[in-house]
Amino acid sequence: MATVAQQEETKPLNPPQRLLVIIGILVSVILTVFLAITQHIVQPLLAVIGIGLGFTLFHARFGFTSAFRRLASVGNGQSLRAHMLMLAVACLLFAPILAVGTTFFGADANGYVSPVGVSLLVGAFIFGIGMQLGGGCASGTLYAVGGGRSVMFITLLFFIIGSTIGAAHFNFWMEDMPAAEPFSLATSTGLGYGGALIVSLLIFAVIAWITILIEKKKNPPKMAAVPSAVGWKRIFRGSWPLFTAAIVLAVLNALTLLTRGTPWGVTSAFTLWGSKAADAIGFDVESWGYWQGSTEALHASIFADTTTVLNFGVILGAFIASAAGGLFTLTKITAKNAAASVIGGLLMGYGARLAFGCNVGAYFGGIASFSAHGYIWGVMAIAGTFLALKLRPMFGLSVPKPRDSFC
Repeated sequence: MATVAQQEETKPLNPPQRLLVIIGILVSVILTVFLAITQHIVQPLLAVIGIGLGFTLFHARFGFTSAFRRLASVGNGQSLRAHMLMLAVACLLFAPILAVGTTFFGADANGYVSPVGVSLLVGAFIFGIGMQLGGGCASGTLYAVGGGRSVMFITLLFFIIGSTIGAAHFNFWMEDMPAAEPFSLATSTGLGYGGALIVSLLIFAVIAWITILIEKKKNPPKMAAVPSAVGWKRIFRGSWPLFTAAIVLAVLNALTLLTRGTPWGVTSAFTLWGSKAADAIGFDVESWGYWQGSTEALHASIFADTTTVLNFGVILGAFIASAAGGLFTLTKITAKNAAASVIGGLLMGYGARLAFGCNVGAYFGGIASFSAHGYIWGVMAIAGTFLALKLRPMFGLSVPKPRDSFC
C-alpha cells in the first residue's frame, strides 16, 4: 500500500490554465524582443535566464525562508542540504570563471565580496526577521508574486520602500559604523580559487552532516510532497526535486555571471525603482551616499538595468510555471497577513541595503564568490529567524511543530 507521502506525490495537478500560459509566454517573447531591439544583447539573454530562474523556483517551491524556518523550528534540514548542494555546484562553476575573470562579451567577471561589519550583522539579522514575517525572501517574493499570492504584492511594495530608505541612510551605515575589509577565501588567503573551492566544499559537507545529526536527534516531520505530473510532463507541470532545482539554480547563476559580469542579484533593482519614484516626487536622491558616483542608472531606462530585467524574468517564469500547473490564483488578504507583509517588506528592504544584498546577492552570490560575508549573512539571518518564530503567531502565521505530520 502506498504511503501518505507517496499518495501526495502522485496526486494529479489541476488542469493547466492554458490562456494564462499563452499570455505569460507572449509577454515573455515581447519583453525579450523589445530588449533585443532597444538594449545591449546582454539584456534579452538575462531576461531568458530570469524566466528560467522563476520557472525553477516555483516548480521546486525552492525556498530560503522556509528552509531556515524548518531548521529553526523543528530541526528539518532537507532544504538546507539542498542549499549546500546549490552552493557546491555554484562554487565549482564560479571558481574557473572568477579565475579567468572574463565574460561571454569580454567584460570583467567579478564576484560579490563585501566587508564584514556592523551593517552586515544588523542588516542580515533584520532581513531574517523580515523574510519570516513577509512570507518570503527576495527571490521568494518575486516568484510568489508571479504565482498570484496577493499579499506578496504588499511585501514587494514595502520591500521597495525599505530598500529606498536604506539607500538614503547608506552613508551612516557604511562610513560611521565599523567594518573590516572584504575577505575572500580565494584572494585574501593565498589559497587561490582552487584552494578556496576545496575549503568551501568541506564547509558545505560539514553543514549538511550537522543537519543530519540534528534530524537524528529531533526526528522532525518531513516536508510535504507537492502534487506533480509524472514522467516527462513533470518538466513543465508539477514539482521538481529540491536537488534538481539546486543544480539548475547554480547553473543559471553561473550563466548570469558569465553574461553580465556579476552573479544573480535581486534587491538593487528595488532600490533603483524606489529611488526613481523618490526622485520624481522631489527627493534629492543624487545626494544619497548609495548613488554617489553612479547616478547614470537613475536617469536611464529601467530596462537598461540588468537586475531589473532578471527580476521581471523571475516573475514571468513563475507565472508561467504556476499557470502550467493550474495553480495561479489571487489569494485572500487579511488585516493580519497584510500587517506582517508591511513590516516584513520594510525590514527586508532596509536589511538588504545594509547587508550588501539579500538571500540571493549576499548569501547565494557571496558564498559562491568565496566571500566570508556570505557565511556571516546566513548565520545572522538564521538568528533573525529564531526571533521571528516568536512573532509569527501574532500575525496569524503558522510555525512548524514537532508533532506535525509534515512541515
